Amino acid sequence: MNNTQKMIDVLLVEDNIGDVRLTEIAFGRGRVDSKLHVARDGDEALQFLRKEGRFSQAPRPDIILLDLNLPRKLGLDVLKEIKSDEQLKRIPVVILTTSDADSDVLQSYNTGANSYIQKPVDMEKFLSTFASLEEFWLKAVKLPPD
Repeated sequence: MNNTQKMIDVLLVEDNIGDVRLTEIAFGRGRVDSKLHVARDGDEALQFLRKEGRFSQAPRPDIILLDLNLPRKLGLDVLKEIKSDEQLKRIPVVILTTSDADSDVLQSYNTGANSYIQKPVDMEKFLSTFASLEEFWLKAVKLPPD
C-alpha cells in the first residue's frame, strides 16, 4: 500500500509548546493526509506506543519524530526502548532536535535512529524542513506495515 492511500499517523515527542505549534502548522500545510499525535515527555511517548492507560485506543504511529531533550525520560532512552521492542522496532524514528553535537548524532544513529534533523530556529526554515521531511518520509518512503 502506497503512503498516499491511507492516513499517516505521526507521533511527535516534544515538550516545547512552541515547537509543537510550529509542527502543527507545518503538518497543516502539508499535502499528505496525516494525523499528528503529541507526547510531551519520554514516559508519555512509551505509554502511547504501548497503548497504556489513557492511550489504550492510540493508533500505532507510522513514524515517530523524537526530540532528544525531554523531561522524565531522555529521547535516547526512549529510542533504545523502541528499538529493543519487537512490536515497535520497525517504526521509523526521526530525531528532531536543536542539538548539533556530533556525540548526539552518533549516539542516535548507533541506537537505531532512521535520520537526524537539527531543528531550525527560523520559522520559515522550520516550515521548509518539515516540507522536506513530509516529502521524503510521508510520500517517497514505503513505510512498514503494522
